[in-house]
Amino acid sequence: MNVRKIITFTEDIHSEGGRPVDPPARTAVVLAVIENPWAGQGFVTDLLPGIDEAAPKLGELLAPRVVEALDAPVEAYGKCAIVGLDGEIEHGSALIHTLKFGDHFRRAANATTLLPAVEKRAAAGTVFDIPLKHITDATIRSHHQSIEVRVADGPRADEIVIGLAAAAQGRPQARLAPLSTER
Repeated sequence: MNVRKIITFTEDIHSEGGRPVDPPARTAVVLAVIENPWAGQGFVTDLLPGIDEAAPKLGELLAPRVVEALDAPVEAYGKCAIVGLDGEIEHGSALIHTLKFGDHFRRAANATTLLPAVEKRAAAGTVFDIPLKHITDATIRSHHQSIEVRVADGPRADEIVIGLAAAAQGRPQARLAPLSTER
């Protein structure tokens, strides 16, 4: 696995809807810009060797970094794979839709739910949204949110941006009724 760079973003929302948010609502994102393990190989039928090589290392690299950047207990989380223009969306999906990747974050966050994800093919600098959901109950509406990010110079055509996002709370000023109220 060849990592070109790692980017860390944090966001602290102090006001929402004209009202203060106290404590500020914190979200963190850690992105790794990596060489696509299947770049230049044409159509690869068996992705498993590349998955086995890269996915566990990516999970091990990113999970502790995003938890550290959040600097609070994780309540909501998500993941992303943005594939450069010469790759396939399946290349990104192969790396993030495996327990070899996701279980690192689940353990670090004490989570049990599936990680919501965005995966797409895009040019460098494309803006994308990472969806987040509650770490133990995907029906908790207050934690359904997203964070917008971009990497100015990535992914290059032969790269993939792999990332994890975490929130220390639900949406600021969330006030939707629980899903259980709709029958």
